[in-house]
Amino acid sequence: MNRAEKKIVVLGAGESGAGAAYLAHKKGFEVFVSDHGKISDKHKELFDSNNIEWEEKMHTEEKILLADEVIKSPGIPDNAGIIKKLKEMAVPVISEIEFAGRFSNARMICITGSNGKTTTTNMIWHIMKNAGLNVSMAGNVGQSFAMKVAQGDVDYYVLELSSFQLDGMYDFKADIAVLMNITPDHLDRYDYKMQNYIDSKFRIIRNQTEKDFLIYCDDDPVIRDTLDKMNPPVARLSFSIEKLEGQTAYLVKEKINFNYKNQEITMAITDLALKGKHNTYNSMAAGITSQVLRIRKEKIRKSLSDFQGVEHRLEPVIKVHGIMFINDSKATNVNSTWYALESMNEDVVLILGGVDKGNDYSSLMVLVKEKVKALICLGKDNSKIINAFEEMPLRIEEARSMEEAVKKAYSICNNGDVVLLSPACASFDLFENYEDRGRQFKQYVRNL
Repeated sequence: MNRAEKKIVVLGAGESGAGAAYLAHKKGFEVFVSDHGKISDKHKELFDSNNIEWEEKMHTEEKILLADEVIKSPGIPDNAGIIKKLKEMAVPVISEIEFAGRFSNARMICITGSNGKTTTTNMIWHIMKNAGLNVSMAGNVGQSFAMKVAQGDVDYYVLELSSFQLDGMYDFKADIAVLMNITPDHLDRYDYKMQNYIDSKFRIIRNQTEKDFLIYCDDDPVIRDTLDKMNPPVARLSFSIEKLEGQTAYLVKEKINFNYKNQEITMAITDLALKGKHNTYNSMAAGITSQVLRIRKEKIRKSLSDFQGVEHRLEPVIKVHGIMFINDSKATNVNSTWYALESMNEDVVLILGGVDKGNDYSSLMVLVKEKVKALICLGKDNSKIINAFEEMPLRIEEARSMEEAVKKAYSICNNGDVVLLSPACASFDLFENYEDRGRQFKQYVRNL
């Protein structure tokens, strides 16, 4: 079957779906885009100007079921009715990452983990860019991988991959896989079974051979135990802040030591651009990746010291009457919020809440008791969070909008306090996405 005869259906018309549709069209396939929700004007324009057929606010089954292959947006769960029907008919359902990978000869550097993947992805891209490499960043951050490939291939892609993107990956291969950590997240999508989520994350090493690399955190017991059981053929390079033996990057007397193939780099953690234990891990992962790519140590050291950070990840917004406001809207799980609180040295008013994904808040208790003076619960249903923290000696308030949350937090604070938006939950009850949540926070803070 030639490409013009092959029918590609793209389900979902967000960044991922729009990129997949455009790439499929450019490669000569017959394309139909279907979105159960509303399609943005920007993407409608893209489809219309390329004569790509689309529909919104519906899924026309008779058209979708004629597909030879379906590219599914990561937000659509595998148990959606239309996906079940396609699988019953043995129609291949793949991710945009899988599809785009077929049309690129670039070297793939792929990053996943429950936390830290966006910052680490940006760090690796920043180092590679500074080293003069022909590199592009895509995936779960910025533009879709498919859109980047459609616009012209490069020598390297740095791809942030979520578990949902990995689930639809079959033949795609990472040349360098980076696995930051695995803590409970998105369990609502994995039948509330942690093992299903672990299996999903470990798809990052699918198809890797002894010529490929896995860079991972050796302080994470889930990763360690799974690797022991799987024993994959890949070359393993680990990093740790708790131990020295067998590590490619490790910590001694507040200094990170990198040692790959006798290329040694030493860097004081005070010289890192981003502070906090989690950013030490992120910097270790980025540094090892750069060494594997044979980037000169001066470039690695300089890039790790001048990296600017990521919007919505522990992003300082503004000080208002001595009160610091910090936007950590990207903290969509408990572990992210734990890292955010761990890096705070002042009294905190914490804005928490949203769509609970099967969260267990018990790991936050010690840090909340130590650092948090008040809790603002921001969501349509705050009952689970209130039940978790009501016995603690702190003030608990509820808010149904970001404006209300910011005003309540501000009214509670004293000079020198911090207001931290670190929700530990998804954003879809009150916001379009975590970016919308973070930008609203910044807007209402600046309106104070």
